[in-house]
Amino acid sequence: MSKFMTKKEKREKQRHQVKSRWYYIFWGTCTVAVCAGQVLVGSGFRKMAESLESVLDSPIQLDFGVPRYRHPMIVPDWEGDGLYHPTDPPKAVSPDYKEDFQNRI
Repeated sequence: MSKFMTKKEKREKQRHQVKSRWYYIFWGTCTVAVCAGQVLVGSGFRKMAESLESVLDSPIQLDFGVPRYRHPMIVPDWEGDGLYHPTDPPKAVSPDYKEDFQNRI
């Protein structure tokens, strides 16, 4: 065996390492596409973070009241402690209703 390779052996050995130009075009295009996608996702994430920050900076209003449906035939809740005459609309009975009652008897 000689230490020197013939031209034929050299050519066969080099052939495995030589890439066509389409190989480099393909991988170059893939690299550009991946980098562009990373930039796009990064800018979208930045916009989302800014909008979330603006939402969190605004005052938070809490409403603990539970809305409930009141049927129109139900007598509405009236403010104040007192009695009401069964009229439409209800009229408040005076606070001295006991005296009024006693006068009527």
